[in-house]
Amino acid sequence: MSLILSEIHKFLFEGLPVRGVLVRLTDAWQEVLKRRNANTTHGDYPPPVQDLLGELAAAAVLLQSNIKFDGALVLQIFGDGPVKLAVVEVSSDFGLRATATVVGPVAADATFSQLVNVGNTGRCAITLDPKTRQPGQQPYQGVVPLSDAQHAKFGSVAAVLQHYMLQSEQLDTMLVLASDDRVAAGLLIQRLPVQGVGNLAGNAPDVSTSAADPLEDYRRIATLAASLKATELRELDAQTVLYRLFWEEKLLHFVPLQGAQGPHFSCTCSRERVARMILGLGADEAASVLQERPDIEVGCDFCGAQYHFDAVDVAQIFHQSDPPSQISTALQ
Repeated sequence: MSLILSEIHKFLFEGLPVRGVLVRLTDAWQEVLKRRNANTTHGDYPPPVQDLLGELAAAAVLLQSNIKFDGALVLQIFGDGPVKLAVVEVSSDFGLRATATVVGPVAADATFSQLVNVGNTGRCAITLDPKTRQPGQQPYQGVVPLSDAQHAKFGSVAAVLQHYMLQSEQLDTMLVLASDDRVAAGLLIQRLPVQGVGNLAGNAPDVSTSAADPLEDYRRIATLAASLKATELRELDAQTVLYRLFWEEKLLHFVPLQGAQGPHFSCTCSRERVARMILGLGADEAASVLQERPDIEVGCDFCGAQYHFDAVDVAQIFHQSDPPSQISTALQ
């Protein structure tokens, strides 16, 4: 039985300055979990951590699908609880990978704050890393705390990202996220920053709203979206979800993105990249490791791949490397 393909559904509300995206990660999300589960060092994520990472994965795909950007979007939570780091990376072609670092016991009913914001010092970062950087260009990064201006803790990934979008991007946004071991799904509703041509890469028709308050249409639609239950988002197909929520609205649907054009698991690790990392360690440090064990073993936290370099491999790395004065440039 073949796996259901992950998918992205973009849509506009005809005549209103509101857009939406619905994401369902199925085969891509299951591949993330399968690789983690196969790792004999770490094993399965505890269920609360799995659900947290799944929601982050769905959110990262939603955000990447909503921007015109040739590069990787990296969504990270730096926690002060048992989850020290949760990170999802989504490329512009929707290749995704995800991982979390767990350093302490996780209760079966652990909440978002209990996982990543026990001492109220947790942070969320969104990084846009261009595929091709200009000389001196640095990735754009926005960072927000996991609490509001009054230091009240946010209770979910969705609440954190809604706050981020409003504070950092000045965009009113409603997010609904849900995840289990089969699917990670998300719904985004956003008020358009402008009305007319230019929205969604210039594919949107001119829109005008009759509402006296420019936020009225967005608030009404966001309220409808907020009524969506996590079980419905996980279990119902995209068309059913959209019909149940917005059956009185006129939706303009874009062609769904699936398969090679949609979300898919992809990891950028390779033996060559690991070799460059060993080169960066230096010959003395590499030799020190080989004195204690027969090879240098490096595992990828994202995909679980294991890379082994014995003494012959390591000698070849340093034999083929550039002169020391050029190594720092070659690694950039």
